[in-house]
Amino acid sequence: MDLFKESDKITFDFINILSHSITPKNKERLMIGVDLGTAYIVICVLDENKNPIAGAYRFAQVVKDGLLVDYMGALKIVKQLKIEIEDKIGCELKDAAVAIPPGTTINDTKYIKNVVEGAGFDVINVVDEPTAANAVLGIKNGVVVDIGGGTTGLAIIEEGKIVAVADEATGGTQCTLVIAGAYKISFDEAEIVKQDPDKQEEISGLLRPVAQKIASIIKKHINEYSIDGIYLVGGTSCLLNIEKVIEKDLNIKTYKPKNPHFVTPIGIAMNCVPAKGCKKYGY
Repeated sequence: MDLFKESDKITFDFINILSHSITPKNKERLMIGVDLGTAYIVICVLDENKNPIAGAYRFAQVVKDGLLVDYMGALKIVKQLKIEIEDKIGCELKDAAVAIPPGTTINDTKYIKNVVEGAGFDVINVVDEPTAANAVLGIKNGVVVDIGGGTTGLAIIEEGKIVAVADEATGGTQCTLVIAGAYKISFDEAEIVKQDPDKQEEISGLLRPVAQKIASIIKKHINEYSIDGIYLVGGTSCLLNIEKVIEKDLNIKTYKPKNPHFVTPIGIAMNCVPAKGCKKYGY
């Protein structure tokens, strides 16, 4: 739909630069986002006009239900991705923004910051994930729902302003566990099945209960608001027909862009501006 025209363009551009990086101009200010997700760690680099110029990502299981559980593993991967991008574009990556699930404690936020700073970045801003996603989508009214590997995060938006955020532990990991149980295969094998385009029709019905659980989380947090549109992002939003299940259960129009997986990392990079400070997130 036209609503996602700009966001679809920037996500397609990001996918393209994953294999064809652009060398930045001399002394150009770069905007960098580091996304430590439950299933993937992603680094997105934008130029000063917010156009993607470089990026890299890697499968990782260093975060569980929005909490960092493998500090050294996360640190190693972020360092590797940073070096990989620096080698491609020929300059150092320094200032970066990071994102956290809504409701993350100060201590858990510090762990995320420590990983990214330990890899050689200076973290200059921390945002919550659905708010970061809306930097790309530009939704004025409705709810942005970031369905990641471990959590479902929401940002309720009225007249272009975030009025409430929330987060609960349900996402792609639960889908993978359902697949593993149904097919009697390992978690890693189930992860491959989940991402196989040829298996989407087959597993769609199997994963309906997880989609319905996500719908119930959304319903719980939007009850006090007048919501006429739900906008899905995050890797788990890639699942076939998940938007249809949520729309049917809640009777609210539900949309997703063509590449929901990379919306949040790009939005994190767009928030790579010096923060004034936030006691909630402890910086």
